[in-house]
Amino acid sequence: MNKNFKTILWLAVAVLGAFAVAGIALNRGESINALWIITAAVCIYAIGYRFYSAWIAARILVIDETRATPAERLDNGRDFVPTNKWIVFGHHFAAIAGPGPLIGPTLAAQFGYLPGTLWILIGAVLGGAVQDMVTLFFSTRRNGRSLGQMARDEIGAVGGTAALIGTFLIMIILIAVLGLVVVNAMKHSPWATSTVAATIPIAMIVGIYMRNIRPGRVLEASMIGVVLLLLSVWGGGWVSNHETLRTWFDHDGLPLAYAIIVYGFAAAVLPVWLLLAPRDYLSTFMKLGTILLLAIAIVILRPEIHMPAVTQFIDGTGPIFGGKLFPFVFITIACGAISGFHALIASGTTPKLLMNERDIRMIGYGGMLLESFVAIMAMIAATVLEPGIYFAINSPAGVVGKEAVDAIAKINSWGFAVTVEQMQQLAADMGETTLFARTGGAPSLAVGMASIFGSAFGRHLLALWYHFAIMFEAIFILTTLDAGTRVGRFMLQDMLGNFNQKLGETSYMPSVVFTSSVVVAGWGYFLYIGVIDPNGGVNILWPLFGIANQMLAAIALCVATGILVKSGKLKYAWVTGLPLLWLVIVTTTAAYQKVFSTDIRVGFLAAADDMAAKLYSGALPPEKAAVAPQLIFNQHLDAYLTLFFVVVLWVVIVDMLRLCVRYLAGKRVPKLSEVPHEPSRMVEDWVRD
Repeated sequence: MNKNFKTILWLAVAVLGAFAVAGIALNRGESINALWIITAAVCIYAIGYRFYSAWIAARILVIDETRATPAERLDNGRDFVPTNKWIVFGHHFAAIAGPGPLIGPTLAAQFGYLPGTLWILIGAVLGGAVQDMVTLFFSTRRNGRSLGQMARDEIGAVGGTAALIGTFLIMIILIAVLGLVVVNAMKHSPWATSTVAATIPIAMIVGIYMRNIRPGRVLEASMIGVVLLLLSVWGGGWVSNHETLRTWFDHDGLPLAYAIIVYGFAAAVLPVWLLLAPRDYLSTFMKLGTILLLAIAIVILRPEIHMPAVTQFIDGTGPIFGGKLFPFVFITIACGAISGFHALIASGTTPKLLMNERDIRMIGYGGMLLESFVAIMAMIAATVLEPGIYFAINSPAGVVGKEAVDAIAKINSWGFAVTVEQMQQLAADMGETTLFARTGGAPSLAVGMASIFGSAFGRHLLALWYHFAIMFEAIFILTTLDAGTRVGRFMLQDMLGNFNQKLGETSYMPSVVFTSSVVVAGWGYFLYIGVIDPNGGVNILWPLFGIANQMLAAIALCVATGILVKSGKLKYAWVTGLPLLWLVIVTTTAAYQKVFSTDIRVGFLAAADDMAAKLYSGALPPEKAAVAPQLIFNQHLDAYLTLFFVVVLWVVIVDMLRLCVRYLAGKRVPKLSEVPHEPSRMVEDWVRD
């Protein structure tokens, strides 16, 4: 009877999910209720986790909960530390959930709500969550080795070396963009800056409490941390309204960038239990609490989606960024569907904390589904805005005009109604002087979230909700930056370990300091370039971020596919092979267009040549002419990096295919680098909930 009930229940979930997807996909001409999107997402996630992930874990990976993990065998109290599964889940989710699931869907909404929503749902269940889980599993079985080192060990010297260098450079670009987004979110916002700063000592208090004062008392430490975190949010508002204190936290972009660089170095060097893990864990409460609150508000309000399912901008004429629906919706929305950055976390810090293999499914697959749900919330928050307001906030002044009247006229000519008075009133409600041309996605997402919260819990608090949302975005992103820096350190140590064994030891302090300095200096340079860019840096770096991120995901899936084939599981290789094929098509097409397109809003080289011609002819105003050489250099740099990443990707693909052919032909290939089985001796009663 119980089995029959479960069968009926899951059939009902499947039918409801199919009905909801059909509703959002087939609806035309009328606005739909946001509840349909949430229903479709929850049903698809539930089915994917219950059946697809369980099948992969049991049949393909063959997870063994009796096997000792690297955290147990190599425990050194700094990087390899057996950690409670909920702490690990919190750290992992906080580390992977950066700007992608927030900013990507918001920017991609210029195509309409439908393309991005479908990509988020399908990409996460069949691609992103699979990549995260299998990468975490393979790294755990290989002493927590980084993605690049696994590529070298499993595929071979050529493809592995290319992957090592490529993933490290991609990592530098990804962290720089993370830093740029968080700087833009905290710039001249004492509330956000003071709250984010307070999370650092709070995390250290929680880390010391769980490590030295009350070991294993996760619930106690969590309650203390959450209370202090909520007080920091309240205190941020108090600081913002204090005439003297607000000046301590009211800074321009460069000072904030320097502070983030210092923090990134500290996060990479200090023991993981002292700062990184507890801070990311506590930040998860803020992230999940806000997203849950947003979901509750949407269920209560059932707001209408005002953005059309598909807009006229799918032809590549979009005002927010250039490029057609294919391939750019799949590049713009990365982390909410599939993200190579996740593979770095899954093969960096997380496997060094994992206590038991049975938690891989929950942390790897489940963590990605949770991030995908964040992306769905971001898509809803962006598309419940009136399209005219959405485009007024996100369209650059260079496209719609510097003056409000010109911008309004341009947006109305697209068929999206909005007035100057409407935008002025909205800015006043949000406690801002203007909301025109607030590009980058973060401000419009904050406006959408504030509108939903205000309608559900009181519109007189709109300014409070807006600044809370800005602060939430900053915390969301910064936790990815600190974990990314530490992973970058691990990657560099893995590479140096091929030349000097001592430099490859994660516990060797001179190596820790040296590699952390190199990683921070690398992404710090690109962060500096982005901050001083008069156009905000996002327009130049975000396309490169998207392409590099998806190429990194393709490299991760290459490694996973090669390992599956070498493990004698060719019949299951499609699980990673199909999403790999799709990413290769998307990223190669996008890279070609970003480098060689003659459209100055798409091609890096075309944009550089156009600006150079205007500079030499004297057509640029003095303020633009002063920074034009730097912008031209950045466009050329982006083009060369994109070409390099494409070459790296195809080298890894060709080497992986060569490996598979040789293995199937019975020829010699590198041996599997999986460590021998060792029974777990860990007593788990006091450390597992």
